[in-house]
Amino acid sequence: MTNLEGKVTLVTGATRGIGKGIAIGLGEAGATVYITGRSLSNSDASGEILGNLNDTQTAVEQAGGICIPVQVDHSDDEQVRLLFERIQDEQNGQLDLLVNNVFSGVQALRDTQGQSFWECEPSLWDATNNVGLRSHYIASIFAARMMVKRQQGLICTISSWGGMYQIFSAAYGTGKAACDRLAADMSVELKPHNIASVSIWPGIVGTELFSRLADDMATQNITEPQNSVIAERYNWETPLFTGRVIAALTGDANVMRRTGKVQIVAELAQQYRIVDQEGNVPASLRSLKFIIPAALPGLRKSSWLIPDIKVPWSLLLLTALKSPQT
Repeated sequence: MTNLEGKVTLVTGATRGIGKGIAIGLGEAGATVYITGRSLSNSDASGEILGNLNDTQTAVEQAGGICIPVQVDHSDDEQVRLLFERIQDEQNGQLDLLVNNVFSGVQALRDTQGQSFWECEPSLWDATNNVGLRSHYIASIFAARMMVKRQQGLICTISSWGGMYQIFSAAYGTGKAACDRLAADMSVELKPHNIASVSIWPGIVGTELFSRLADDMATQNITEPQNSVIAERYNWETPLFTGRVIAALTGDANVMRRTGKVQIVAELAQQYRIVDQEGNVPASLRSLKFIIPAALPGLRKSSWLIPDIKVPWSLLLLTALKSPQT
């Protein structure tokens, strides 16, 4: 287990999902974890999947970390500025890790599912990329100002395979590709200051919202292989898996060798010898160990026989450009 005692970290958008899992993973390693979100607590009875900072704080502290929840609306730059000012004051200018995770476009994507981009209102772009891509840029500005003074730090921007493949919409895919470029371009300017910037690609993560989608699909007649991957929860990762990997990155003395690059959670886990919550190690989505059983569901029970060979990026990109769907 990575030891992050004495490290000061910040995870944006940590009330649920991957953000919550990352916060818990950092807590397991003993870090001080600042978390942001819009709700300290909630009492919504509408049936919507909600999350709150208090629940995440409890989970982080149970895992062994110190958690400081801060209610922040990341669409308000002034609130973000005050967040970093608070960390500056409370931690004597120390910030070792920023995880850019906050994203508020889920509902907009659900509402426009199945529609072509021209059938959607132009506001879909802002709903997808304001509290998301733009928020990551703003938070990175304030984090870098703190990190440069200490000549060390790590910025992890949570992106996805949607930056390469068309998944939800043109607005979503463009935003994720831009997240990758943001991480890469920031790394060029941060490298002389010993600050690493990486883009993080989780696999298929069983968040609260994604689990609900799987439940819905399980009640339908699943015929397409890519749908059965979701409905059968094949090769899913937990949110904690990403958290444990980011904790390892934070504690890696040689993390600068990774700066500017896309880092795949499942592949980092193998390199750092990290297991998921139940002790398993999910395969990378570009590994034959995932690709073949995903396309041929009958082979899933025998997937352990398939070699864990990664498809080269060049071939993966060519496949993405030829196929409009994942």
